[in-house]
Amino acid sequence: MTLSIPSFPAFPSGKVMGMPSDHSRPLALHTLISAEIGVERRRTLEMESEYARLTDLIRSRARSHPKKRLLVAIAGAPGSGKTTIAKEVVRRLNASSSSPTVNGTSTVNGTSAALQTHTAVLVSMDGFHLPRATLDQLPNREEAYIRRGAPWTFDVERFVAFMRELRAWADDDDEQDEQKKNNSVIYAPSFDHEAKDPVEKGLQIPSSAEILIIEGNYLLLDEPRWRDVAGLVDYRVFVDADLNETRERVARRHVRAGIERTIEDGYRRVDSNDLLNGKLVRQKLIEPDVVVRSVDDPEEKKD
Repeated sequence: MTLSIPSFPAFPSGKVMGMPSDHSRPLALHTLISAEIGVERRRTLEMESEYARLTDLIRSRARSHPKKRLLVAIAGAPGSGKTTIAKEVVRRLNASSSSPTVNGTSTVNGTSAALQTHTAVLVSMDGFHLPRATLDQLPNREEAYIRRGAPWTFDVERFVAFMRELRAWADDDDEQDEQKKNNSVIYAPSFDHEAKDPVEKGLQIPSSAEILIIEGNYLLLDEPRWRDVAGLVDYRVFVDADLNETRERVARRHVRAGIERTIEDGYRRVDSNDLLNGKLVRQKLIEPDVVVRSVDDPEEKKD
């Protein structure tokens, strides 16, 4: 956490203007710092609560799932914090002990169960962006670049086909053929943010994976083709966020990434694309199994 503490001009004697002679901190400044720390501590507690709650829900669902592998979709508007949440949940699921243990058992939602470490893997929908070479061939090329990130700038047919492949892979309980099991590897495209293009086979999903978490804006979008995705997963999570907050986050992200020079330019970009996409996600939301509160991304707070 970085606090904005005001500085005071110094006298030649080394004394500081505006400071009492005994160098005690002014009450107003002390109150300001305490208030900022209090807000940050509250946010941290809320963040930890959401991480723990969702991790426990997914772990519990995986235990009771009749198949070997569980598919989880985490959706939300641009800037909602879904990627941050998904990454942290995967980290916790892969930890050797992500919840308190008593005599070798873990306590989840007040009940004890044998402690298990699930191999969780995160897959981002970003790898299914249409490449720039494809955008260049579109009759509305200029609009496609401005609106990149909108549903129609993704290869939805390929994404749905990938999800069907994941579904079949997750449902395959044939453990008799050990060689088949060891060779059961799925590849997914990733996204290179510097090159601004997908990377083929950028992610390998090992056969040991038991929980697949897929994150993206449109996983619960009730529109043709996209709506097929919700029916291909076992657990549907929506990250709810105030659109004014997401607007601020994404605008600052654009400036930090060098996409825009000023925050005003960042706002204009968000208002012409990301905010429209966020409104669509909320307006055409397929009912999720659970809703979690938005979590601040630590990277968003470094400005």
